[in-house]
Amino acid sequence: MERTGYLGLGSNVGDSAGHLRAAIALLGDRGVRVDAVSSAYVTEPVGEILDQADFLNAAIRIRTALEPEALLDACKEVEAERGRAFDLPRHSPRPLDVDLLLLGDLELHGERLTLPHREVTSRRFVLAPLLELDPALTLPDGTRLADALAALPDGQRADRLGPL
Repeated sequence: MERTGYLGLGSNVGDSAGHLRAAIALLGDRGVRVDAVSSAYVTEPVGEILDQADFLNAAIRIRTALEPEALLDACKEVEAERGRAFDLPRHSPRPLDVDLLLLGDLELHGERLTLPHREVTSRRFVLAPLLELDPALTLPDGTRLADALAALPDGQRADRLGPL
């Protein structure tokens, strides 16, 4: 059964736009059809390591028959293929980050994967591109992502650049 899902893409090492475009192509080789791509956004680092370059972020809407864990594996393979090292501290600079944000109406709470993504409602660099793809997007519990974005405090700069 195919599901619609959303992935977040990010990069702040090397040719960030090239890494994001490559991720889209590489996912297509792994059973993931990309239906829509948001604009690219320049965003400030968020998390445990703030002293690093700004990120280039985007979101994509996908269709896939992959089960959640297999989709996560595909995302990790694409990250590795673009040079991501997995032995660095969390939130380190990286050539590519591919986050599984939403997959249909699935709600999972596992050791490797939580759906919806734990931070989908708290990060401007996730919400802005997601809402560009679907302004009426909601979580499985009915939470409107537009309301989550409106409720965010000032900060977390996310400047829309234009097409990826």
